[in-house]
Amino acid sequence: MIVERYRQQTIQAQASPVEGAFLETRYRLSETEPVSITVGRGEAWTPLACKEAYGKAVKTALELKCESCLFDLTAAGELGLEGLCAAMEGVYGGGYRQSFALSGRWEPELTCYAGGSGWREEDLAVACRLARSIVETRNLVNRPANLLTPELFAQTLAELAVDLPIQARIYHRQELAERGLGGLLAVGDSSGHPPALAVLRYTGAPESKTVLGLIGKGVTVDTGGYSIKAASSMEGIKGDMAGGAAAAGVVRALAAAGVKVNVTAIVPACENRISPDSAVPGDVISTLSGQSVEVLNTDAEGRLILADALTWAVREEGCTHLVDTATLTGAVWAMLGYVAAGVMASDDGWYARLEAAAALSGERYWRMPAFPEYEKLIESDLADVRNTSKDGCGAITAGLFLRRFTEGRPWMHLDIAGTASVKSPVWQHQTPGATGAAVSTLFHLARGMERV
Repeated sequence: MIVERYRQQTIQAQASPVEGAFLETRYRLSETEPVSITVGRGEAWTPLACKEAYGKAVKTALELKCESCLFDLTAAGELGLEGLCAAMEGVYGGGYRQSFALSGRWEPELTCYAGGSGWREEDLAVACRLARSIVETRNLVNRPANLLTPELFAQTLAELAVDLPIQARIYHRQELAERGLGGLLAVGDSSGHPPALAVLRYTGAPESKTVLGLIGKGVTVDTGGYSIKAASSMEGIKGDMAGGAAAAGVVRALAAAGVKVNVTAIVPACENRISPDSAVPGDVISTLSGQSVEVLNTDAEGRLILADALTWAVREEGCTHLVDTATLTGAVWAMLGYVAAGVMASDDGWYARLEAAAALSGERYWRMPAFPEYEKLIESDLADVRNTSKDGCGAITAGLFLRRFTEGRPWMHLDIAGTASVKSPVWQHQTPGATGAAVSTLFHLARGMERV
């Protein structure tokens, strides 16, 4: 009987992109001894393969109804810090449940231990902090909209800074009006829940003049306004703040890990509803930059609030490099599905940094073209620019709209509309619901800027 309980079992890592990756599970000899799971590496051992293998490992432990589990991190350690980050994202991600969103905490169903050799305790600590920030991001995106109004969302982001070297500031509606954030107010005044702007400042390298600005879309409810969404599209309207949650999650992870870089997250938070004060198609509004916008579709609201936030990042926060992250267009989901996010970039060098960071995180991105001919599609007869395309190419023209508000800074736009949430997981480190898209990639992007 004892021998039977100690038997070895080899389980192929299903859905892993690497042939030959496997999990070896040893059943415990007694109720007090944890189950031991060892991950075997294939020939193409990458952070994505690592994340997948450990994601499958924790799901296997849960399927076996384990109360405790010992994960051998030797294979992860072969990839250094990035491997441990991937492994922890796999363990935390594969064990995640949507129900955590109501409590705001990760409540594991089993106790996890780290074992093996070839890795450092300090690297594991950084990896766990990143994984927890991704979990917190997923919690926020999964949270029902009635429990996360714009001001409450902003306050929750500020609370992420508690006990960390992060300066948090929330700007409320009156101050937003006084400062002229017309894009944010044009959307936010559609709701009885007023808009807010959350700013999280982490100064990990005070001697450096380089400041990375992470601008995240924070629409906590998106009905489409008067350009109302179809009923079939209403299910996911609570998650239109995934970009804002990701931006804040990255700052939290960097501060918790003590990365020597300066990063500021700017998150415009609002709801997009229908009311007597809502913008209607055909309105012309002013923005913080001084540019005017012809609003032809109120369901293209994200770019209006991000326009003000980008201007704020440059003029108020002194950001030298910009990345905006948003669930911005259905068009990018139609192109890339749930596998990859779309990217617009101002220059090849800045995009190359994202590619390098994505190779470490295992996330996938695809760069969209920015040919000048596309600019003609957002020309307006009444304003400086229109908020929707005259003729298709919606994901591209949305990015080009945002570029007008970057004031020449190195800039990237990440459209995570397809990757921020999934009904059926694409990868083993995912579960149904929010994925925490972009957090790990932007974490590694910022870490790479320590050498700038």
